[in-house]
Amino acid sequence: MWKTGKPRRKIRDRQAVSISRIIAVTFLVLILIGACLLTLPAASRTGRRQDFLTALFTATSATCVTGLVMGDTWTMWSGFGQAVILCLIEIGGLGFMSAASLAFFTFRKKMSIQSQMVMAEAIGVNNMGDIVRLQKNLMIRAFVVEGAGALILTIRFLFQFPFGQAVKLGVFHSISAFCNAGFDILGFISPGASLIPYQTDPVVILTISALVILGGLGFLVWDEVLGERRPGRWNVYTKLVLITTGALLLGGTISFCLLEWNNPDTLGPLSWPGKLLAGFFQSVTLRTAGFAGVDQGALTPESKAISIVLMMIGGSSGSTAGGLKTVTFVVLFVFLWNRMRGRYTVSVFRRTISDDQVLNAIVLFIVMVTLSFFGGSLICAISQVDFTDALFETMSAMGTVGLTTGITPSLRVTAKLMLILFMYFGRVGILTISFGFLKGKPAGQNYKYANTDLLIG
Repeated sequence: MWKTGKPRRKIRDRQAVSISRIIAVTFLVLILIGACLLTLPAASRTGRRQDFLTALFTATSATCVTGLVMGDTWTMWSGFGQAVILCLIEIGGLGFMSAASLAFFTFRKKMSIQSQMVMAEAIGVNNMGDIVRLQKNLMIRAFVVEGAGALILTIRFLFQFPFGQAVKLGVFHSISAFCNAGFDILGFISPGASLIPYQTDPVVILTISALVILGGLGFLVWDEVLGERRPGRWNVYTKLVLITTGALLLGGTISFCLLEWNNPDTLGPLSWPGKLLAGFFQSVTLRTAGFAGVDQGALTPESKAISIVLMMIGGSSGSTAGGLKTVTFVVLFVFLWNRMRGRYTVSVFRRTISDDQVLNAIVLFIVMVTLSFFGGSLICAISQVDFTDALFETMSAMGTVGLTTGITPSLRVTAKLMLILFMYFGRVGILTISFGFLKGKPAGQNYKYANTDLLIG
């Protein structure tokens, strides 16, 4: 037995650091492997090697399921290159831990405790007791949803394209949508237009939207909803995720329809059902999906501001989405609302949220906003672009969204490298901070200074 709690705490701290490094290093290795593959002549549509920066940018965007690109995916990359990108999206979306667990299930290997800890963190599980069952269900359900989406999209594309091409389009866009990646291979219709050619097509738009939403809810929410059919018995986290997701989708749709209804470059030329559909899809895709249903560069300044906020919030923990996360946003909102009313406790659904969790949410929010504004300012200074567009781009990278106002290909090398770092941090950094820093036990402190009073406000 341990005489004190310090040795145990030190071991936990070392485990947290070790697992955080495993997550960060593994993503980095995947990115580098993908970049090397994309520099091969076979990966380029022209048969010529792409420069390493372009390959690195694309591999980072795919692995971190962001969707920012240096050029149109279909125009720039061959079938082999697109296959590499799709593999990176699948691994980055479901998590490399999920891919590892699939191998364990396939070869019936027993998982080590450390492997289970890494997998648990990847999908947002605090208790490892049921990780194997949950992970197996996760993989099966993910493939079922992707398969269903691919089937629906394939049937739709069969009305326009040959069977082989329709299948390819259906599979690629289903995986890209479910993983919230935002990559598309529709450039042969209109290079760089993403889903704008289908902005009023209910089958394509609603199928992609459903895949994006399901991927962004989080696997724990899936398990709770499918395991317990009575909403009254859902845990507080599941209730918050579902309510917040619905509120953000509805609020985003209404906001974009009101602000863009008569904009001749976005919703203006569409019929009123088309405007509602395009407005809804814009609200969906900002939840880290990255598909463009309208020209993002043509949005009004007010719409861009709302887009930046929604991109910052992102999806839910343990999902394929990025961003600050929905429940983190709710914790911050409830905390501010209660403080303005003179209350010192944060509670939802008759449950109190601990002060530590509130502080963790504040820390993540400050880190994300600070880095995004710093990056936007630096890009604005380096590449001489509008600050709103630069902030839009950095928040898109940080939130692993992938939408762009069109300035990414024209940015200078330094700005592109910064976006690469932001995409990596948005996917890996937030995860490792949450695990290694926020979940770590605070180090012991042998002293405390005397209190002082300051004038606040």
